[in-house]
Amino acid sequence: MNYPSKLSLGKTMLAGAAFAGFLLFGAVPRAAADDCQKRIIKADHNLHKAAERHGWESPEAAHWRHELAEARAWCWEHSHRWWDEDGGRWRSDRDWDEHDHDHR
Repeated sequence: MNYPSKLSLGKTMLAGAAFAGFLLFGAVPRAAADDCQKRIIKADHNLHKAAERHGWESPEAAHWRHELAEARAWCWEHSHRWWDEDGGRWRSDRDWDEHDHDHR
């Protein structure tokens, strides 16, 4: 038996597992941010579409305002930021409410 080679193999495997874990967990925040942004963009787009078709006070627009607030809340809970589609940037203040699109 060659003990130094087993030790070397063990260290190599441990280093490989650590590197794989780094790659796996390093990608999670990016994926969550992409998912967050997509959810907000979809809800914001559908809100504007519903408002154009049915009016800002319609049940359809109210539904999508609620969905937009839910998407923002999800982002806030998971990354403490949310995508401001109208401003085209990430926001780090929790300063939205369900009625922030009401007066346009």
